[in-house]
Amino acid sequence: MSDAAAAQAMPDWEKRFRAPRVSLPDWAEDAPDRSLFVSNATGTYELYAWDRTTGVQRQVTDRPNGTTDGVLSPDGAWIWWFSDTDGDEFGVWMRQPFHGGEDEPATPGLEASYPAGLAIGRDGTAVVGRSTDDDGSTVHVVRPGGAPAEIYRHRESAGVGDLSRDGTLVAVEHTEHGDAMHSALRILTLDGTVVAELDDTKDGTVELGLDVLGFAPVDGDTRLLVGHQRRGRWEPMLWDVASGLETDLDLGLPGDVSAEWYPDGSALLIAHSFEARSELWRYDLRSRELTRVETPRGTVSGATARPDGTVEYLWSSAARASEVRSTTGAVVLDPPGMKAPVSVAVEDAWVDGPGGRVHALVQRPEGEGPFPTVFEIHGGPTWHDSDAFAAGPAAWVDNGYAVVRVNYRGSTGYGREWTDALKHRVGLIELEDIAAVREWAVASGLADPARLVLAGGSWGGYLTLLGLGTQPGAWALGLAAVPVADYVTAYHDEMEALKAMDRTLLGGTLEEVPERFEASSPLTYVDAVRAPVYISAGVNDPRCPIRQIDNYVDRLAARGAVHEVYRYDAGHGSLVVEERIKQVRLELDFAERHLPR
Repeated sequence: MSDAAAAQAMPDWEKRFRAPRVSLPDWAEDAPDRSLFVSNATGTYELYAWDRTTGVQRQVTDRPNGTTDGVLSPDGAWIWWFSDTDGDEFGVWMRQPFHGGEDEPATPGLEASYPAGLAIGRDGTAVVGRSTDDDGSTVHVVRPGGAPAEIYRHRESAGVGDLSRDGTLVAVEHTEHGDAMHSALRILTLDGTVVAELDDTKDGTVELGLDVLGFAPVDGDTRLLVGHQRRGRWEPMLWDVASGLETDLDLGLPGDVSAEWYPDGSALLIAHSFEARSELWRYDLRSRELTRVETPRGTVSGATARPDGTVEYLWSSAARASEVRSTTGAVVLDPPGMKAPVSVAVEDAWVDGPGGRVHALVQRPEGEGPFPTVFEIHGGPTWHDSDAFAAGPAAWVDNGYAVVRVNYRGSTGYGREWTDALKHRVGLIELEDIAAVREWAVASGLADPARLVLAGGSWGGYLTLLGLGTQPGAWALGLAAVPVADYVTAYHDEMEALKAMDRTLLGGTLEEVPERFEASSPLTYVDAVRAPVYISAGVNDPRCPIRQIDNYVDRLAARGAVHEVYRYDAGHGSLVVEERIKQVRLELDFAERHLPR
């Protein structure tokens, strides 16, 4: 069969995975015609360099399990990329000349670690954030030709936020107060001297976080753009780290607001996320005028202002695959090859839940309901589903399933209280919201109550296993990808930053609150599971390690429960298109064989 014939015979859901896609191009601050982006053009997600003056694009990395973490030096001379082992996220920074050449260690003298932020100065100095189980969080300064110098260390999680334009100040986000969900900020010189502190957690009465959005891109300007939660949602403000002056930017937008600088420092590019969709605005710092940057309805998952004042952004909707667009009207990057077929638009559903109204996104297949329905639960947990393109849910719709995605308590984009409600009764809180939406889906005639599938990856996989055990009569099938299955063992084996998050979510260590770990662990309820269970797991996963999954599977096997397990050679998910297609095909097949007809 010819390639054209094979493509013609391929189902639409598979085409959506195979169609070449690109990320929003990053560009070098002092050489804006040099860009770096990620693409799956070869069948594996890898880094690509793009010289905009010549139009030449070339593949930078080529590894069996893919590469997505990369950054350009300010002068555009070097491409830095993170080298781990088969997706285990533990490794070192490498670098390669922009126009090609041999890779070399970018930070000689630094041992392998989990990455925790990177900032590169104009003189080649790098500020490197690291995390290891032994050292906790550290920040090192690596000067060209010099040995790494440690300027920060703490047991709790921390990371590099940004480096000032003149290369003298570094902003560090830290959680020394023990709350991994809400960072404080510290400004250091490159010898480790503390210049300024900003901490919204000090009074202990309200949990508020801060986020580094970037130093001003102008020489001599000591203002730092900061995200804060002082009005119950994420908003930007300006903090002059030299004088301490804070400038509030109350933009009057109802959702979460992030921002970045325009390259000349005259304005801010505002990203506004509200009720699962997003939009862009330009905020002039002199006139205080807010102007809409026109984008289609859907989700902008990244945007950047170019030196000429135009804006490039990555846009998609549930129906249409992502595109890199410009405010000039042009498509910035249009990879060759097949295009992803359109899918079904989402409908919004608002359902009364025990903690307030729950927002769900619904996609319906052709025909009359009730339908077999997949509840596709997002990971995070501090994340949210949006009106954005996703090939996985579209595959279920193509095969006659309705898909429901729930932004449960703990999700972002609905205010600080909604996100922070996820405490102590971890997992059980989210499942209450999912149950409310499930009842609505059945009562509305959308979902067939005998053919309900609970599915998800990462935290969504965790909620799947927990839901199958705590709501055994509600679900006909479970599909869990890279899940937490045994919370106690997962805590022992996972990367240090996630241990800190678990302590925050559960209110203490395993020794301090063992009853909470037990109540939130799927393993506690495994003997109550009645539905067939399919589990997929990466054997190198540092986030949801394989041993704790094996413990859960052994308990299923001991009592002869219907289950299948698929292990693959990668970490927390795969960057290989063929592997992703295989996993979806296995899930579709499992549902076909085990759902009631």
